[in-house]
Amino acid sequence: MNCSSKFVFADDFINYKFRDDHPFNQLRVLMTKDLLEKEKVLSKEQLLEPRIATEDELKLFHSSKYVDAVKRASRNGLTEDEGLEYGIGTEDTPMFKGMHEASSLLVGSTLSAIDSVIKGHSDHALNLGGGLHHGFERKASGFCIYNDGAVGIKYIREHTDFKVLYVDTDAHHGDGVQWAFYDDPNVCTFSIHETGRYLFPGTGNVNERGLKKGYGYSFNLPIDAFTEDESFLELYEYAFREIVEYFQPDIIITQNGADAHFLDPLTHLCSTMKIYEQIPAIAHELAHEFCEGRWVALGGGGYDIWRVVPRAWAQVWKVMATGQPFSGKLPAEWVTEWQKQSPVELPGEWQDPEQAYKEIPRKQEITEKNKKILNSCMQFIHNQKKFDSSR
Repeated sequence: MNCSSKFVFADDFINYKFRDDHPFNQLRVLMTKDLLEKEKVLSKEQLLEPRIATEDELKLFHSSKYVDAVKRASRNGLTEDEGLEYGIGTEDTPMFKGMHEASSLLVGSTLSAIDSVIKGHSDHALNLGGGLHHGFERKASGFCIYNDGAVGIKYIREHTDFKVLYVDTDAHHGDGVQWAFYDDPNVCTFSIHETGRYLFPGTGNVNERGLKKGYGYSFNLPIDAFTEDESFLELYEYAFREIVEYFQPDIIITQNGADAHFLDPLTHLCSTMKIYEQIPAIAHELAHEFCEGRWVALGGGGYDIWRVVPRAWAQVWKVMATGQPFSGKLPAEWVTEWQKQSPVELPGEWQDPEQAYKEIPRKQEITEKNKKILNSCMQFIHNQKKFDSSR
């Protein structure tokens, strides 16, 4: 299947940079683009130059005072105490010169991707510079200044009557987007992530199901630490299919964090590249089945930028553009070029080798715990269907 797809990119994505040793590094986007070009699956015609989000667009979700604070921090005009009030200047999200402009570009990139899809210019669009799902209305959090996903969904709702399904496969809970639409029946959020018992932000429990008119439109699968491919994919695919059938969305937004991999330094999950083939494949299939193909994919977390993120994110584009994932060897030219900068040995294959990590002794226990979480979520959906049909 060859679909009309757009790849949103700007060299200035690299300007979203907190400091040299910060784990959030947009070099991963440049590496992914270069990998796709060397595989000859990304053409100039498929590239989409993004715009910068306007202040009015940022304020679709963020408060005026917060946007003003970010602008002042961008010019070194915000005191340390003022910054902490807005979550800026912390260890996770330090201030940096030009942060407003760099963050506005990432939001504008997501809006450019959304425009391409809702205006019918393409079936799908990918913005790997986005996916900053921890940002709040009045506060930065977890490496995220502006929340492009939340702004983007508000933008969709302002310009269309589309029901929006937001699907988040980052190892960290998609808290900022969930809370933004917790009482909105036209936006359904689904996040599969490592349990908050061990990992930031500590939210995303299975009983977080929405509020008021939005009750029944928030779904979370907080999987156990050291979850492996089979359990992750079983929960993701089964729940995704049930949720999309239940909610009947008009457009799907996916956040494609690549930090559930066993090599990621900040998380405790044990997936391999297998999940990064299936995650976009299922989203692609369901977008065509339920949404006339309308699918916008974003980036997100991912902190092994050398061995993991480019391979994982390249699979999103390959599936989006052709319907099939990569396999076999990585382009030797790409490996040679980036190995010069990499502090670790780069892989030579798209897939990870068998037995790439030590055997997990609690595998059966973890799988059973995850199934209980899935069953709880699915039972809730079935009860909601019965309730809706009885009204």
